[in-house]
Amino acid sequence: MDDNKNKTILVIDDTERNLDMARSILQDYDVIPCTSGADALKVVRNEQIHLILLNTHMPDMDGYTLCRKLKQYPNTQEIPIIFITAETDEKSIEKVYDLGGADYVTQPFKAKELLTRVRVQLQVREMIRELDMMATRDVLTRVLNRKRFFELGEPLFNASGSELYVLMIDIDYLKKINDQYGHDVGDIVLKTVANVIKDVLPPDAIFGRMGGEDFSVMYTAQTHELSMDIVSDILKTVAETQILLKDGSAVSCTISIGIGRKYPEFNSLGSLLQEADITLCQAKESGRNTSIFRDR
Repeated sequence: MDDNKNKTILVIDDTERNLDMARSILQDYDVIPCTSGADALKVVRNEQIHLILLNTHMPDMDGYTLCRKLKQYPNTQEIPIIFITAETDEKSIEKVYDLGGADYVTQPFKAKELLTRVRVQLQVREMIRELDMMATRDVLTRVLNRKRFFELGEPLFNASGSELYVLMIDIDYLKKINDQYGHDVGDIVLKTVANVIKDVLPPDAIFGRMGGEDFSVMYTAQTHELSMDIVSDILKTVAETQILLKDGSAVSCTISIGIGRKYPEFNSLGSLLQEADITLCQAKESGRNTSIFRDR
């Protein structure tokens, strides 16, 4: 039951009586009541919602229209929606599923039915999330895997101009760490460095592990100076991080970064990554713990 409090359910209904009943039945969850579609759209922009209970009939914006809007936005399209309806004819139920609804409940609420349908949809969502993590994330570091990095990176490359930057990042002397401390410690270093880099990056950056000790980043920056500030922050933060080991001791490491910027001669993401890889090699040859950018 305690875990339920970490699940937020948005209940959208213009009738206070229905909201009160839903809150009472779902008292073990974090319930946010909403009386209109417009207010609901504001809530989903600011809260992490795990499931939506949505009345089909509301005065300003009916549930069907709101559902269409929610399914249009990447941040909300995967939230399961259970429709609240008084209509149980085949055509009405078919419409619920055609719009992307996960399930429906009838009014008046039956407590056991509502709880069961909510629980099932939350379980399904968690299973989908776990499968998605397995398919798109690196198992060790939990950042994007190579395949997913390219799936997200290609559209960004195609939509961007010279404000787009790509970084190739290599952990300096990871082999020495593996040889001296063992691969378990090497794995801790990989995970810690990935988390440190992720925390420094802009929220919309694309960050993935290319393999071994190599990572890649894509982001846009309004000016070259802002981009270089990001690179400097990454280098500095990683170098200053003490990586705690299981025996209570600590190690540290540095990274080298190669930088590529989308100039006209780079007509594919692969060619831009190749440029970043070339400058990464130059950074390693120049003593490591640094970054290299070749201006055009």
